[in-house]
Amino acid sequence: MNTGTLVGSLIMAAVLAVLIAFIIQAMLRGWRRRAERQAELIGTLPPLPDTVGSAIIPATRGLYVGSTLVPNWNDRVAVGELGFRHKAVLTRYPEGIMLQRSGAGPIWIPEESITAIRTERGVAGKAMTHEGILAIRWRLPSGTEIDTGFRADNRAAYTPWLEAA
Repeated sequence: MNTGTLVGSLIMAAVLAVLIAFIIQAMLRGWRRRAERQAELIGTLPPLPDTVGSAIIPATRGLYVGSTLVPNWNDRVAVGELGFRHKAVLTRYPEGIMLQRSGAGPIWIPEESITAIRTERGVAGKAMTHEGILAIRWRLPSGTEIDTGFRADNRAAYTPWLEAA
């Protein structure tokens, strides 16, 4: 390789690295601005209860896909930890639904806040070929309705969730 080609390659690599850094910075800025816009809509999540009864539907293992603002299945909530995917366990109690996420805090969905439980092809940018995502529609204390998506490791586990709804 001659010197001119080497210098040209190094310059092109430097320009490409700066361009990639600029794109990543713009994406992070967009995520932060989305979180700022949604902060008032989302407000605070319901507090965890002190005690709960015995489980109506036993623990279902899977993936917390994310939460979206209703009615847009692709408008991901960016506030707090609601926008990030985590391995999770979903359990239903008489008082509500507990979504325990690894690497993040649990989400408590009070029974009176739940408006629908159904399966969907996609939630929060996660699309499946079949009705592979359990979507729980519920109302936050702020009055905003969101869909919380959960993809179970075993799709047969959705049956008790849909029957209980």
